[in-house]
Amino acid sequence: MPAVFLKDRSLLSVSGAEAQSFLQNLITTDIISLEAGEARPGALLTPQGKILFDFMIWQDGDGYTIESDAGQRDGLLKRLTMYKLRAAVTLAPRAEDGVTVSWGEGAEGVRDSHGVWDSRFAKAGVTLIRQPGKHGDGEEALYDALRIAHGIVTSGQDFALQDAFPHDVLMDFNGGLSFRKGCYVGQEVVSRMQHRGTARRRVVTVSAATALPETGTEISAAGKPVGTLGSVEGDHGLAIVRIDRAGAAIAAGTPLLAGETPVSLVLPQWSGLVFPTSADEASA
Repeated sequence: MPAVFLKDRSLLSVSGAEAQSFLQNLITTDIISLEAGEARPGALLTPQGKILFDFMIWQDGDGYTIESDAGQRDGLLKRLTMYKLRAAVTLAPRAEDGVTVSWGEGAEGVRDSHGVWDSRFAKAGVTLIRQPGKHGDGEEALYDALRIAHGIVTSGQDFALQDAFPHDVLMDFNGGLSFRKGCYVGQEVVSRMQHRGTARRRVVTVSAATALPETGTEISAAGKPVGTLGSVEGDHGLAIVRIDRAGAAIAAGTPLLAGETPVSLVLPQWSGLVFPTSADEASA
């Protein structure tokens, strides 16, 4: 069972009598339906509907734990404090540094010892447990390879904060974006995208016959940009691409290139998405 310590993750505690309503009215996740032992993705959006902070969230006793990139923690805490006003909520960093992720045979046993299962991987058929603190020494590249194989992105490596909508990173499919609960910051924009079906940027897995170029390399078709390469491990990687443009290129047999390297693009199977093939859509 791989057990990988992610040292660049940090934890926040959200507790108090109004913790649930405070978060429910603020973030993208429907935390009322959150199951015990389940870690679900979420985000705090800008009023324009773009991801300001992204994180995982789970129940912790009568409150909640939020796991974010360590570089986001102070900013997220400050933003949550700004929204708190007079709500009966206590916000505080947790003492633990980093998070250990475990998967494969034996992972369920880790869950039973105070771990939580990651619902994003569950949708891809993988039992992955997240546990605060250091509980393993596996290479982080193992976790990155698993993420890439199943189309699971992380901010900083795969997209820039304040530059992506939740739909771009498949939060409408992975449980991190609710369309049934009441209003939250940015909700009108993402609901409009959902109902109009205007989401065109999506996560794909990228593969090549040789090693892929570095993160940030442009992916193109016939000289026109399609997207940008994110996380890379050898000959596989992730990217967020315009699936209308990629679909048109695939249908026409036009080579897709990451820099000068020919690549293939595949949408995550668990999303149920397919590449559109209309030339009209590609030119929009």
